[in-house]
Amino acid sequence: MRALLVDDEQLPLMHLQRLLEKDVGGVKVVGAYTNPLEAIDQAISLQPDVVFLDINMPRISGLEIGERLQGIDNSPEIVFVTGYDKYAVDAFELCALDYIMKPVQLQRLQKTMDRLRERIKSAQEAEPVKEESVVSIQCFNSILFHQSNQEPQEIKWRTNKARELFAYLLHHRNKMIDKDSIIELLWPDYDGSKGVTQLYTTIYLIRQTLKRYGLQTISINKGNLEGGYKLTIDSATIDVEEWENRLKQLLPLSLANMQEYEQMLATYTGDYFGDYDYLWAEYERERLRRMWLQLAKTMSSFYLGHGRVREAINVNQRIQHLHPLEEDSYMILMQLYASLDDHAAVEEQYQLLTSRWETELGSAANEHITKWYHIWKQETEQK
Repeated sequence: MRALLVDDEQLPLMHLQRLLEKDVGGVKVVGAYTNPLEAIDQAISLQPDVVFLDINMPRISGLEIGERLQGIDNSPEIVFVTGYDKYAVDAFELCALDYIMKPVQLQRLQKTMDRLRERIKSAQEAEPVKEESVVSIQCFNSILFHQSNQEPQEIKWRTNKARELFAYLLHHRNKMIDKDSIIELLWPDYDGSKGVTQLYTTIYLIRQTLKRYGLQTISINKGNLEGGYKLTIDSATIDVEEWENRLKQLLPLSLANMQEYEQMLATYTGDYFGDYDYLWAEYERERLRRMWLQLAKTMSSFYLGHGRVREAINVNQRIQHLHPLEEDSYMILMQLYASLDDHAAVEEQYQLLTSRWETELGSAANEHITKWYHIWKQETEQK
């Protein structure tokens, strides 16, 4: 077993190396560093099975080193070494294999090595997860991943914060996002060190989740200077981005391309991250909703102008479903139902309008619509 040791103090480093190589046995220390940044660089080429990390170092926290190490290919197991028990919780939050208190005792180290051997054995026996290229990522309503010749899959995230952080980085894909901005957004009530630990833990959980589902073509990289994170999706497409691009390429609506417009309307299956209450996504969510609404209104006007009553009813029902406070849809539907002598449907639309306006807005319905309804009602009763 190959081990790499990191501690800013030389004596504890030598003590741990001696225990591992002479007392525990079966361990080769491939590197022992007092400079943590050098250790990070060397870990890529040395490819240790396990890294023993001192947590409390002056220049950079061992927790941050652990997070960086977990971002490399074939990431090693991590064991934190600390003189402070309060770091134990942080260590396990970062999903480390174990933690050991200083000064390191042989009996306690043996238990850690037993756990490590069992972990490595289980990993070797487990069937490898096939890496799959993500063809597209769905952001309408919920996050789904589409792969070649497979049903769309929804990931089971370990925590809601892991799902939200992934969504936030996906929203800002290909851009480096400052870690302080992420902490302020997701953990505003945590102090500095606790917030950083939560961030490192959540990044780790996202990476492990993507790996477990074979989605390694989606990657999260950490900036060296910026101290932030950037998510890249390789050649995968985003459904909302594709939808907007296709919308911009549409020719003016005509009988010839009417079905293409219908398809664009139907492809919008729900709001941007609509299943999640992410306030930071509200601007983009509303922007896309307005684009869809403009598309739907264009189609409504076209159908009305060409006497296509059923199509006009259908598109206005969709408008009402997605934009329940868009009052024009109620007026149009009442007039269309009236043209079909569907009195019950007219009544239903008016009652729906008045109840929603009273409940949602605390006001009466539009005076023009109310006047039309009462005239229609009077004329209907006189027949």
